[in-house]
Amino acid sequence: MQRIWIGLGSLAGFGAVAMAAFAAHGIVDATAARIVGSGVQMQGWHALALFGTGLWAPRGGVLADAAGAAFTVGLLLFCGSVYSVGLAGVSWGLLAPTGGILLMIGWLLLGASALRSR
Repeated sequence: MQRIWIGLGSLAGFGAVAMAAFAAHGIVDATAARIVGSGVQMQGWHALALFGTGLWAPRGGVLADAAGAAFTVGLLLFCGSVYSVGLAGVSWGLLAPTGGILLMIGWLLLGASALRSR
């Protein structure tokens, strides 16, 4: 799983940089740019979290892998929903809060994996 988390982290990081560039040069509405900027910030931080999870996974075991899964699904739901609102004005209801909760759970799982390791 180590390589999967690092690979997904790199893809998330790439996507964050691409979306930041698009937001800076392709969005004229200030409110939409601010909304997309929030998604970019969360995506960038959690790209790093996935990368760190990949580095930690060999020692963190199943809890670290669960953290990586929570980060991945949380990123897709949260950032996807935020981008949808910012770029198209379309809300997906509870997907953003569900994604945000998964991101928080990912952090708790990552911390638990550190406490549990030898």
